[in-house]
Amino acid sequence: MKNAFYYVCLLAVLALAACQTEAKEQTLPEKVAEAYGFSALEGVEQVRYTWNVQAGERRVSRTWTWNMAEQLVTYADADTTFQYALTAEPLPEIDAAFVNDKYWALFPFQLMWDTGYTYKVEENAESPISGAVATKLVIVYNDSDGYTPGDAYDLYLDERFMIREWVFRKGNGSEGRAFTWEQEEQYAGLTLSTMHRNAAGERFIWLTDIEVK
Repeated sequence: MKNAFYYVCLLAVLALAACQTEAKEQTLPEKVAEAYGFSALEGVEQVRYTWNVQAGERRVSRTWTWNMAEQLVTYADADTTFQYALTAEPLPEIDAAFVNDKYWALFPFQLMWDTGYTYKVEENAESPISGAVATKLVIVYNDSDGYTPGDAYDLYLDERFMIREWVFRKGNGSEGRAFTWEQEEQYAGLTLSTMHRNAAGERFIWLTDIEVK
């Protein structure tokens, strides 16, 4: 009788463990974030990078130092240095640029930080630039949060859940602009894509002076 009771209890424990394992199965956005090292962020206190964009003949560079531990952001360009707290109310206008640039630098992690979006998955989708077959992850933000509510991002993922290309669609419109995600570099357990080219193969946005500690 004791043996029978033991095996009944054991089966109950195993069934509970199986249910918990099933419940903890990662979503595709979570898998993308982890592929870029989201778990390593626990040990990161500060991220620094220079965000560069080439708009025709004009090049713009903005350097950001994000003290994640103290929630302080420092902005610098050729003429200006400015620091503010992410807890400030209201936030300064420069915060919109910080958020924009952070999406290019750290978007995989935004999939864990952000809550105001829905997503859908399409398998065997054709990437817009390379034509490669990919898993398409469509992220659509709600109409109330952030500086540009309602925007959408189509992520084209490889078998490692890494972004190879994305399309930004303003206001979830039907058309958008496609860019690559390439030149991955490792920093303190994080993987950052440091180069984004347009459909013509031209350098558009890139990161330099990266430091993670």
